[in-house]
Amino acid sequence: MNTSIQQQLALLVSAAGAMTVALDGTILLVAQPGLQRDLGASVAQIQWTSTGYLIAVAALLVIAGRLGDRYGHPRLLLVGVLGFGAASAGIALAPTVGWVIVLRAMQGGFGALLQPATLALLRLAYPAHRLGTPIAVRTSAIAVAAGAGPLIGGVLVAHLGWRAVFWVNVPVTVVIAALALALRTPTPQPTASSRLNLTGAGLLAIAIAVLVHALADVPARGWTAPPTLLELLTLTGIAAVLARHERRTTNPIVPPAVARSAPVTAAMAVLLVTTAGLFGALFRATFYLQDTLHLDPLASGLRVFPLTALMVLGAPAAVAALRRYGARRTALTGTALVAVGIAGLSRPGPDSPWMAMTAAFAVIGAGFAAVMVTATGTVVGDAPPGYAGVVGGLKQTAMNIGPTLGIAVAASVTGPAVSTMGSALLVLAALAALGLLPASRLPRRPGHQQGRETTSAYAAQAPTPQTAPARHANTP
Repeated sequence: MNTSIQQQLALLVSAAGAMTVALDGTILLVAQPGLQRDLGASVAQIQWTSTGYLIAVAALLVIAGRLGDRYGHPRLLLVGVLGFGAASAGIALAPTVGWVIVLRAMQGGFGALLQPATLALLRLAYPAHRLGTPIAVRTSAIAVAAGAGPLIGGVLVAHLGWRAVFWVNVPVTVVIAALALALRTPTPQPTASSRLNLTGAGLLAIAIAVLVHALADVPARGWTAPPTLLELLTLTGIAAVLARHERRTTNPIVPPAVARSAPVTAAMAVLLVTTAGLFGALFRATFYLQDTLHLDPLASGLRVFPLTALMVLGAPAAVAALRRYGARRTALTGTALVAVGIAGLSRPGPDSPWMAMTAAFAVIGAGFAAVMVTATGTVVGDAPPGYAGVVGGLKQTAMNIGPTLGIAVAASVTGPAVSTMGSALLVLAALAALGLLPASRLPRRPGHQQGRETTSAYAAQAPTPQTAPARHANTP
């Protein structure tokens, strides 16, 4: 196949893989009540069907990206998507909630293999200065999948039961795997710089798992509960050991070329705090719409729909802004819009026009589209040669930790939430506004110019793995 067809195929596989994970995350919420009734599960067990998945995927993302850099991202994607589908089938057949929890954790592990590969494929298929459009398509696809999840889940659960939510993943993952087999991209040769440091990988996985578990339990336990404080203290100790190990080892899990990249680290920081603000606001808004305004799930979804719509429509506009004004201005504008939109949600009350909340969600969606396109383009396009996988893993880690942090903050901030969504939204707006600081560290020049310069700079300072001739994704 020629280069153009391979690029289109890489974009299709990348978008489809990202959509599968995004759809699974939102569709599960609709299935959980039926799952609880059918299997006689407790609330804590149902919570672990989400927490177990989240811990597994967050803990393994960077490691999966490292493995992809060493063995080839099409191979990791193929293993990840087939494993994701197999785990979904197992959940659909699970006789007890215990099996569901175990298989959901396995599904998270395979999802970790899948997610960095979907980003790295774009970097392998497209030159850095042409990444804007494929990243915008991928961003829009994720927004569509996340927004459609509750609707599709509601239809499936209503007519076929909760198990259908997991069965639907099976044919989808088989199709994605078949497309992945047709991909031919350069495969890195194993080098000393791409070897996986097992000690560092283990410490990083444990640290992220402890962090995610601590944050996930904050809504139930609070920030000052002894178990939370103990986990945060444990995390501090593990992080100190990891940092010491990374300084001394010859093969750190996060390569120095990545750790020292100001654009990459700044982009991930922006994603972390803006996703925290966004998902914390959605968490608070969901309870407000259903418990205070007494809207049903469909009516609540329609109030939030402008967020999804503006993310889809805003992604191409963000690409144009990125090319014209550069990453810094685009990210600053997008971050400011997210913060202003979240703050705007704190104003409407039960007697306020519904358009006020709709407008706030639209502003958030437009801003987050700009942040996603800019930060993703910076992370992937400015990745040092040979490190697209580990950079993609770090980006996805930020995208997984951010929502957990935001929900923990939203659940712990008290305020006059009877008539409005209260002070929690102002705190979340301030959290999102923190992204203005790292956004100001992003490249000033337009993305296509910056991409060429950063690629040349990295080539001079970072080890570049030699690539083998293009070959089939599953070639031994």
